[in-house]
Amino acid sequence: MEEELISKKDLLDETGISYGQLYRWKRKQLIPEEWFIRKSTFTGQETFFPRERILGRVQHILQKKDDLSLDELAGKLSEPLSQHQLILTVAQLRERNIVSNSSLERFGRPDSEGMQLTFEQILNLFTVDLLLSKGELNLEEADRLYLTLGVHTPGFAGKNWELFFVRKMGVSFYLMALSGAELAFDEGVRVVSRLSLADLTEQLKVRLC
Repeated sequence: MEEELISKKDLLDETGISYGQLYRWKRKQLIPEEWFIRKSTFTGQETFFPRERILGRVQHILQKKDDLSLDELAGKLSEPLSQHQLILTVAQLRERNIVSNSSLERFGRPDSEGMQLTFEQILNLFTVDLLLSKGELNLEEADRLYLTLGVHTPGFAGKNWELFFVRKMGVSFYLMALSGAELAFDEGVRVVSRLSLADLTEQLKVRLC
């Protein structure tokens, strides 16, 4: 399964930005060069983008461009997210709206506002909260996802991984695999959500800006 892409035309239509804005942001390094993916189609060469990352990035730029100059915003977005140095408290996650109160109360430690969480712990909370906010899983499924991430993400340390949330005949389950792995699902399996470490890290970076 390949990463879900969005065409340039659909991106402009969906976000309401112009061709000129898109390429100005590219020149300002607000959007990474490697996100502009050229592919052959029946109409010739077209430009595509990693769907989740580009939509999140464009939304963030639109929200912040009135408060920060493009150069200031580019500086913040180009800073690498240090997985080894990112440590936040429960209170900071709450105050900065990185994870919702309901998810912090269910999966975190609401009684320990000063407790520090590592990047991995923050990302696990953020992932579950993201899918809950989209209405893509129920609370029981969220509990299982949080447990799955806690058990298996350490085994992918230093590697890019992808998470698949699938259902078949009302039964749901999760699958984690290295990014780019060739996967084939049984007939009748519906992929509800597919998230990559790269996409999740990008969305978390945007929340932190």
